[in-house]
Amino acid sequence: MLDYGDLDLQKEEDEVEQFAMTSLGKLIFVDIHCRHPKSLSSDKPSVDTIDSLSLAFEDLFYMPFDIIENYSHTLRTLDISHNKFSRNLQFLGEFDNLTSLNLDHNNVDDYTVFPHMPKLQLLWLNHNNIEELYPFIKNLYESLPNLRYLCLMGNKAAPSYLNGGTFYDYLQYRLYVISWFPHLVHLDDRNVTTEQRQEARRLFKRPMLENLTEHAPLPECIKHLHNKITNMFSKPTLPCKLKPRGTNFIV
Repeated sequence: MLDYGDLDLQKEEDEVEQFAMTSLGKLIFVDIHCRHPKSLSSDKPSVDTIDSLSLAFEDLFYMPFDIIENYSHTLRTLDISHNKFSRNLQFLGEFDNLTSLNLDHNNVDDYTVFPHMPKLQLLWLNHNNIEELYPFIKNLYESLPNLRYLCLMGNKAAPSYLNGGTFYDYLQYRLYVISWFPHLVHLDDRNVTTEQRQEARRLFKRPMLENLTEHAPLPECIKHLHNKITNMFSKPTLPCKLKPRGTNFIV
């Protein structure tokens, strides 16, 4: 015999699923794309309760104003993968509480600069157009100093066996990135070990003034002078045993 209680339960589960992170993009763009036959009703969760949003595969190259206005103060997780974002990421500065950002499969390149986002802890940048680590990683650190999880796979700047890199190329890349982010616990597909962090510090020593700024705030005028000096002299060099061959590597 058909159990109507089970049918009601299934209906509730389906309604909840509609508001999962991977479906929110379709709900938000219902008026534009007509992808969802149902409209939002009063008994659905309000904007204030939404902290995760996916706009993946929406063919976006800019963030719609309505999204920023309605969700910028509540979102903690944002997925804008598989779009066309490149150097126009300043809108991210409006998302005050964002801790997780997925930018996989976009057009982020060496000259993309992120806004200052001290709360961001997880950033996915797989399969973009990043070819050189310097100064991209330096700028990334200045904008996102508290990153704990970072993924750059599928970029030319992240050498691996999959894109023609050698083991030494991969090791150089990994240690260099680790040297910039003191809170990083996971890079690409594996955890950051204590040994890797120690070796990163040994190979890529940071200027003394820069180390001090991580623990004690300095006047803006001194920071400005320090940044100028760093830009002139801090491009990293490698020991001979790790010096890479070929292109797309730090020299």
